[in-house]
Amino acid sequence: MYMNKRYQDLKVKEGVYVPPVTTDFPEDDPYVSLHRPVYDRNFPTADAAYPYCDESAANRFRIWIGYNIILRIAGWMIRLKYGLRWQIEGEKGWHRTSFPVRRWLRQFDLSHGAITVANHCYRHDCASVLTTFRASFRTRIPMFAPNFKTKDQFFLRVGGGIPIPEADGGLSAMKAFNAAFDEFNKRGYWFHIFPEAKRWDWYKPVRPFQKGAFTMAYKYNKPIIPFAVTYRKRTGIWRYLGPKDEPLTQVIIGAPIYPDTTKPRAAETERLLNETHQTICRLAGIEHNTWLSAL
Repeated sequence: MYMNKRYQDLKVKEGVYVPPVTTDFPEDDPYVSLHRPVYDRNFPTADAAYPYCDESAANRFRIWIGYNIILRIAGWMIRLKYGLRWQIEGEKGWHRTSFPVRRWLRQFDLSHGAITVANHCYRHDCASVLTTFRASFRTRIPMFAPNFKTKDQFFLRVGGGIPIPEADGGLSAMKAFNAAFDEFNKRGYWFHIFPEAKRWDWYKPVRPFQKGAFTMAYKYNKPIIPFAVTYRKRTGIWRYLGPKDEPLTQVIIGAPIYPDTTKPRAAETERLLNETHQTICRLAGIEHNTWLSAL
């Protein structure tokens, strides 16, 4: 019997599917890692000497391959295994091609790039979000550095992953990391960030957000585009195409949220964080979330 008080107090709209709880999720610390990956790959330490902004022809080509070939293949595989589909908030019907979302995004000023954010709730959620609008290879994703030493190393690199320096890297490493994103911003790149930080598989409540994505949004004057990864029951033929104990997935996209750089940084960052958290809760069909937007 799994108690999970966060679930007992959760309220969702009628018809919103909540997957069965199969584990005791932490109740007090939303940033606990629930996975124990094997770190058996070699990878350079993310210190001051690491090439965070590797714009060499070889690396740009590798990431181009990642977004134009590998991501497309991954998208089709996720659609087959998890029935992936997506919807724009306020519209009826579901999409399985990226064109409607890309066309819808044209009405907004995204000429200097944007920051996409989503809840972090299953292994393929990053590919699921990027597939919805067929993200460009001019996308960079800050990632937990040790993950580059796992079996997923190849996919993290071709996906534009940039390791976040760990605490023992010192200020010089973080300065190099920040300088790289300054350069990416100058080039109009898009960023993708999971503000929940850690992945909790098939978790329905939206956990508190960390400030990184919203600090970047203010610093670079980039809009936040909220995505909510939600679920539906695995039925019919889908019961034979994927794990029966895992739900099907879908992504709902909200309108961009723009920073107001005329406001004080701290207050505006908090406003962006809270508004984005509330928006993702709404997109996910949650009427009463059991976590605050931030700790």
